[in-house]
Amino acid sequence: MQNNRPYQKELPDKLYFKIGEVGEIAELPTYVLRFWEAEFTKIKPKRTSSGQRLYSKNDVELILKIKHLLHNKKYTIQGAKQHLKSKQPEKEADSSSNILNDIRSELKSIRDLLV
Repeated sequence: MQNNRPYQKELPDKLYFKIGEVGEIAELPTYVLRFWEAEFTKIKPKRTSSGQRLYSKNDVELILKIKHLLHNKKYTIQGAKQHLKSKQPEKEADSSSNILNDIRSELKSIRDLLV
């Protein structure tokens, strides 16, 4: 089954993920996950009695989306926050902005090949 959102991955069938597992899935260091947790209030891992973070599937999917916005779409943290807060339906926003961004990216690649 093809995924129409490039930031989504097949996640293991678990309710909760430890920070190390999320780091492996998202290919991010754990300190970045802790920083994003402070910056993006929608990331809300539960805590065990010993203080260990347990991320839900929704948290992991949100982290993958934030990574996509910051790394691939080149959003700033503030821009990513605004994007996540926007009330525009995701499919509508994704279809037009993704197409334009893909075209821009492709044109830049072609330009770089010519230079």
